[in-house]
This record gives sequence, structure tokens and C-alpha cells, in this order.
Amino acid sequence: MWENRIFKLFIFWYVCGIILLGFDILPSWLEWANAFFLILAGTLGFLYFLKRFGVVGGSVLGVFVFFSTFIVEWAGSDSGFLFGSYDYTDRFAPNVFGVPIAIGFAWLMVMATTHVVARWIVPSGGLVYAIVGGIGAVIIDLIIDPVAYQIKQYWIWADTGLYYDIPWTNFFGWFVVAFVLHLIIDLMMKKRKMIITSNLAEKRMVLLYVLMIAMFVMLGAIGGLTLAAILTTCLTAAIVLLAWKRKPV
Repeated sequence: MWENRIFKLFIFWYVCGIILLGFDILPSWLEWANAFFLILAGTLGFLYFLKRFGVVGGSVLGVFVFFSTFIVEWAGSDSGFLFGSYDYTDRFAPNVFGVPIAIGFAWLMVMATTHVVARWIVPSGGLVYAIVGGIGAVIIDLIIDPVAYQIKQYWIWADTGLYYDIPWTNFFGWFVVAFVLHLIIDLMMKKRKMIITSNLAEKRMVLLYVLMIAMFVMLGAIGGLTLAAILTTCLTAAIVLLAWKRKPV
């Protein structure tokens, strides 16, 4: 199955990344690997949607998540809409309209993984499910944004804030986008009368959630972002343990 092959490739890429980034031996000519890493993660999220909602429903949802978040990110970088004023650099290329293609894939990963975490915690779905999903997305950004901005310079903030010079509007924007998308996913779940079950695909999404955060926590800790590393680790442990405790048998 393609899903298993891509998952194995992701794990291989992940281990290589941990070694190269952990020891700071990533050569400049291999910088493209960072974007490819997110593309792999997003592809796994897309494949999960196919498995959960079927080929047609999953494809429509995956394409919608990709393009809607890409448009929101473009509007944000172009006018400061929702997130605040920022600009992407060319260190995360290839870019389209000034926005890295990998960003759309990153949102696919975020939505697929937080969907499973939120549905395990709130099996009935609804407003609370969407709120939990939004919180799960913000937890990821608490470490991704400081690392991408302060260490990697993938984007530059024009606005400032108390948390590593990142404006609070960024985290609010992340919550709003994830919250709305989770509401849409919830409508699809109810329309299709689908019930979340604990299976390999969902466990992989939770593992993907933890692995992605763990890598950025490692980079943050190495780069001196101690607060972000500790805060994100604690919040991730709390939400994942709660999800695991409440997951369907």
C-alpha cells in the first residue's frame, strides 16, 4: 500500500533529519529536504483523509484544506490578514505567490493529526471537538513558529509580541483557521454518519503529531528556545495522554 510506503519513507527521512539537524551537519545543498519533510507529513495527512472519508470525500476535503489554508497564508503574508504582518523568505522554497508550497502540506498534517486527537477526546464531535482541535493546532505552533522564525528564518515578523517577538494574533489566527476547518470536518463526519474507531491509521496520525512536535522541540532546545520547548512538551503530553485515555476501545 502507498500509505505504508510513504509512512516508512517519512520515518526514514525523520531519522535522517534528527541526526543532521541535531548535530547541525545539514549541508546547504540539502536545505530542500526540510520542505520535502513537510510534504511527506502532509501527504500522510491527505492519505488519512482518503481512508476516513473515502476517495471522493477525502480528496475534496484534502484539496479544500490545502488551498484554503494556502490562500489564508497568502492573505496573511500579503496584508497581515488574521495572523499579523509577516513575510516568507526564500529559505523554504519553492514559493508560489510568496508562500511556500510546503505550508499547504503542513496544514494537511496539522488538520489530520489534530482531528484524530480531538475526536478521541470528544467522540461526539460538535463545538467542543472543534475547540479541542483548534487548541491542538495552537500547541504545534507554539514550537513551530519560534523555531521557524528565530532559528531557521523561514519567515520574518513585522509585528512583535511577548512570546519570542511573535504577535498574539498569529496564535489566534491558527486557532480560528483550525477551528473552522474542524467544524467542516465535523459536518462531514455527521453527514456520513461515521464513527471514529481506534485503528492503525489513527494511531499513526497521533504518532505523527508527537513526532513533528518532538523534532521542533529538539531544535528549539538546541537553539536556546527553552520556554517554547518546555511549554510545548508539557501541553503536548497533556493533550495526547488525555486523548489516549479517552480513545475508543
